[in-house]
Amino acid sequence: MTFGASTELSHYLAVPSVRPNSRNSQCTAGISFTLHNANGGFNGGLSKLNSNRNDNRAVSVRADGKGKGLTYKDAGVDIDAGSELVRRIAKMAPGIGGFGGLFPLGDSYLVAGTDGVGTKLMLAFETGIHDTIGIDLVAMSVNDIVTSGAKPLFFLDYFATGHLDVDVAEQVIKGIVNGCKQSDCALLGGETAEMPGLYKEGEYDLSGCAVGIVKKENVINGKNIAVGDIIIGLPSSGVHSNGFSLVRRVLAQSGLQLKDKLPGGDITIAEALMSPTTIYVKQVLDIISKGGVKGIAHITGGGFTDNIPRVFPEGLGALIYENSWSIPAVFKWLKEAGKIEDSEMMRTFNMGVGMVLVVSPEAANGILENRVETGKAYRIGEVISGNGVTYS
Repeated sequence: MTFGASTELSHYLAVPSVRPNSRNSQCTAGISFTLHNANGGFNGGLSKLNSNRNDNRAVSVRADGKGKGLTYKDAGVDIDAGSELVRRIAKMAPGIGGFGGLFPLGDSYLVAGTDGVGTKLMLAFETGIHDTIGIDLVAMSVNDIVTSGAKPLFFLDYFATGHLDVDVAEQVIKGIVNGCKQSDCALLGGETAEMPGLYKEGEYDLSGCAVGIVKKENVINGKNIAVGDIIIGLPSSGVHSNGFSLVRRVLAQSGLQLKDKLPGGDITIAEALMSPTTIYVKQVLDIISKGGVKGIAHITGGGFTDNIPRVFPEGLGALIYENSWSIPAVFKWLKEAGKIEDSEMMRTFNMGVGMVLVVSPEAANGILENRVETGKAYRIGEVISGNGVTYS
């Protein structure tokens, strides 16, 4: 589920989820920074994201958040406030916190997820690119429910606008149909709401819901994750559909326009930012079918820092290897143009990895040795004792 401008706040009001609740991370001042969760702490240095590996300048993170670099909170999105809301909801509906909600049905679970595309919509309005935003909408929900091992069954959409532009709406639905085809699920229906006065001329909002199914014996829940398991990253297509409030702030500050060439890239800024979210359903289900997958995290709002720990049992954390995957040019530009601290980048964006799988060492070898069959993947880390995420 998305709250505000793409802050990930999964709260599903079904039976208790089999996945641990989300944990918060905090930064402390110093040359390196420490990542904590609410139940303890695990210290680790943050690797620099600069493309120049010979740059030995230390990264300083201010605990008061008043550094020169832009933050997601500066752009209007408070991840900590969102996490606090989840904690309060948990008191009313115990068991929330997973990427999808599980509902028992015979020997299976129905797995449901709902989401939107946040303020990426504002770039769709500005660029006039409406035929891919529907792919983003489907991706955000189906990628969430596949983390439980569920195969998506169907999708429902909601399209709201002040004045219905049939041509624009057709383009949006075209993208939704495309997304459903990519995830092998049915577009079962939806709702179109025309509400004059509620939206500005030419604007609309989107939300969607996906439902899938998985046998109870095959649920991926992270409970068997152990020290020494391998963390596999699946590449993203770019920013996907989170962090766009900060993206838009950086763009405004940079002095560049959407039509300009992306610094360090060979496409325009608009093309880089509007690239549709990767749908991982077929790749992930294929990997799961080969065995050895213990936990899966969809890297959305909260980035690596907040999402990876959500699939870990207490007492286990992630060691992420620096330089173990290729960081797309768009993230390097966002960091430099916005003077964004490394810790903020890792807690806001996917940094080029949109889905993370925690697998046994044997399964990792199979995935990495047969990438022609399983799709592109990186070995980006390992499971360690502790809590939270360490970058080294």
